[in-house]
Amino acid sequence: MLGFLRRKKEKHGPFVYLSEPTFLYHTRTEKAIVDIIREKLNTDNILVPSKYGLRDTSYRIKEAEYLVAVAPLGKFTSLVGREVKIAQELGVKVFTLIIAREGDELVYLWVEGVPEEIEWLSPEETEEFMKTFLNREFMDYLKNALLFGSRRREW
Repeated sequence: MLGFLRRKKEKHGPFVYLSEPTFLYHTRTEKAIVDIIREKLNTDNILVPSKYGLRDTSYRIKEAEYLVAVAPLGKFTSLVGREVKIAQELGVKVFTLIIAREGDELVYLWVEGVPEEIEWLSPEETEEFMKTFLNREFMDYLKNALLFGSRRREW
């Protein structure tokens, strides 16, 4: 209620721009990614794009010391790929976070730079890739959640 009276937390550490696919916005995977960045780069000064909705935040890349690009299953979506290219042109240091799920566990690989084996998806390929994630979650929600509540949240 009196949010304007609250003090803002001081942010410490280098400014990090997180580049992630939109289908990871507001998920437990996103929270885990932010925790990994805090641990690896010793910072809590992280721009998390989901806090801005679907607005473009790529203009902030030039302010960043690091850009962390998230590659689910070793693939850069078209949005992440575009932001990585912007960061490389501006001379911002890039880290790649390759993630996958094994049951309830998040498995990740932290790499400096962009590994050669990363697949760069076009907008059309990104759409198909997104559908596989969203359809799986949505179908589970339709089948179970409307009547019983859904416990399955893979990502």
